[in-house]
Amino acid sequence: MKQCAILLSMLAMMLCSCSNSAEQQQASREVTLTLGAYTVPKDAYQKEIIPAFKKYWKEKTGQTVNFQESYEASGAQGRAISAGFEADIAALSLEEDIEVIKRAGLITHDWKAGTTGGFVTRSTVAIAFRPGNPKNIKDWDDLKREDVAVLYPSPKTSGGAMWDVNAIYGAGLKLTEVKNNAQDKASARELLKAIQRRVKVMDKSGRESVGTFENGIGDALVTYENEALLRQKQGKDFPFVVPEATILIENPVALVDKYVDKHGNRQVAEAFLAFLLDKEAQRSFARFGFRSIDEAVAKEFAAKYPVPKYLFDMKYLGGWPAVQKDLYGPEGVWTKIIQEQAHEGK
Repeated sequence: MKQCAILLSMLAMMLCSCSNSAEQQQASREVTLTLGAYTVPKDAYQKEIIPAFKKYWKEKTGQTVNFQESYEASGAQGRAISAGFEADIAALSLEEDIEVIKRAGLITHDWKAGTTGGFVTRSTVAIAFRPGNPKNIKDWDDLKREDVAVLYPSPKTSGGAMWDVNAIYGAGLKLTEVKNNAQDKASARELLKAIQRRVKVMDKSGRESVGTFENGIGDALVTYENEALLRQKQGKDFPFVVPEATILIENPVALVDKYVDKHGNRQVAEAFLAFLLDKEAQRSFARFGFRSIDEAVAKEFAAKYPVPKYLFDMKYLGGWPAVQKDLYGPEGVWTKIIQEQAHEGK
């Protein structure tokens, strides 16, 4: 009887061991990666890039990658990740939103150290208008007119909105510089204030702002060039113009070290980041309206993405720390404009 009990105990231990081994083997065949992104590139990720990476990783390692995805306004997404949303990869609209995560102690490496400076896509700020262009919108000055209702999202929540405001203010600087050989900050401020006065709705994200425009509100939409191109790709009549003076948008992506190490998935997270910079993913981004950070891919799509005459980048405005202070800080240009218009009743 005692021998029987011992045999049964040994058998139970063997079954338990086999069960644990099977669970471990199953776990080793699957890995989960959490992507926290801003709303605009959702289609590119979901329709092409993520399926392509899953196929690539399965063929290379035999592992199945399960993606958990979240798409929110860039500023909101950055704050969510900093506050505990455990994204392994942060793909956001602007580098300041990545820096928020870094300052929270969650990104411990130099995320800008790579050959692209931490950027994964590019775009420009454009102006969309109604089919047939009934208001004859061609450039920034047309958005100042009393008969034009303008849309763009709120810089308080949207990285896209910051790009929009940066583009308008920077265009004011660039155009006066071209005309007078010197930047005129007062003229740039007046351009921004005049256009802000015509803004009717400020949604929380760039994607929501496009949706509002598609629902028939407004005459002009200040938006990413890629948002307009995506609508055209979908077969929609969505005309737009890229102003002669506009900003080069550069969108960052970074691995979130603390969460990756907690989840034990650094190998696949690093592979996904590298995959985003490879030609296959860069072509996918280009098909969905983004300008490629890969020189060879950019040449392939050169006809689709002409370079604006007076294109400028964030360095022209002094970089993000300066812009955060000079435009969006307590005494910043945009902040003061909003306060003035609230006092004036707009």
